[in-house]
Amino acid sequence: MIPPGSTIGIIGGGQLGRMLSIAAAQIGYKCHVFDPHEQPCAADVAAHFTRAAFDDVAALQRFAAEVDVVTYEFENLPVAALESISDKLYPGTRSLAVAQDRANEKLFIEQCGARVAPWREVASIEGVRAAVAELGTPLVLKSRRYGYDGKGQAWIRSPDEAQSAWQSVGEEAAVAETGIHFDAEFSVILARSADGEIVIWDCPNNLHENGILRMSTLPAGKSIEAQVDAAESMAMAIAEALGHIGVLTVEFFATAGGPIVNEIAPRVHNSGHWTIEGAETSQFEQHIRAICGLPLGLTARTGHFVQMRNIIGDEVNDWFEPLQSSLHLHLYGKDEARPGRKMGHVTQVSYRN
Repeated sequence: MIPPGSTIGIIGGGQLGRMLSIAAAQIGYKCHVFDPHEQPCAADVAAHFTRAAFDDVAALQRFAAEVDVVTYEFENLPVAALESISDKLYPGTRSLAVAQDRANEKLFIEQCGARVAPWREVASIEGVRAAVAELGTPLVLKSRRYGYDGKGQAWIRSPDEAQSAWQSVGEEAAVAETGIHFDAEFSVILARSADGEIVIWDCPNNLHENGILRMSTLPAGKSIEAQVDAAESMAMAIAEALGHIGVLTVEFFATAGGPIVNEIAPRVHNSGHWTIEGAETSQFEQHIRAICGLPLGLTARTGHFVQMRNIIGDEVNDWFEPLQSSLHLHLYGKDEARPGRKMGHVTQVSYRN
């Protein structure tokens, strides 16, 4: 057990690192953020900040020597460099290696007995055309690495769009995935402790716009609730196979044939932000508990209805409006409101049926 008063190292200084730092401080920990940017928003609320490249092994080792445990807020990190501090790193690099490569991720998910949409690896325009011929259209092309919030993706709705889609993903190694019909999108967010205990929050119904999460709502609705048991079993199998310690998120499509995994995130997740006010233990505190060896907290909802909505781009200029209502406002302290950039979120909790 790593007791309160200890220092937690967080690799990555974005909003997830910021909210992890806030949750850690509430139960008595200090945080030390490691990030290459000059002033990442997580550094505003952390006790210490190291500015260095993610692949700077010497800097990582100095950083790890100054903290009691290390975690990370996103998965696009150099696994080889993080192996140098693996004795303090939770979750481990196995979770990173699987989640940051879409082809490896899909193979791993299938090996765990979960379903994904029909897919093929592609590494050339010839491979893209072969995938179109085999899988048909519509087809979505996704770069194998560094894709998030709809980036690194291109749709192919007819065979003559293969070339332009391949160029859109930078002519980089990718996966071609069948476009499937689904009723809704939802996520299973769980936390697993070092001794294998798993707790799970209620599944939110996730609405996306332009590849970016717009809002998460609970209760999720009948089409999702009918598939939750199967989805939770798949998510737990994935967590066990990874030996994951901390929060793990598995995103699903609810289809007529049952739940299909879209992707996994080995970390706290945007679709779990509602848990700060909407659950007895937030995903951020739970992650701190898990990596520090503390007992896991309860995950029950605090209200009948909960909804989280992202504040994106220049919507942040209307920050005053939520303060005049019963909404809970979270601003991330980012200095520039670019289109598509997550600047904060608001959460509504209703305690009545």
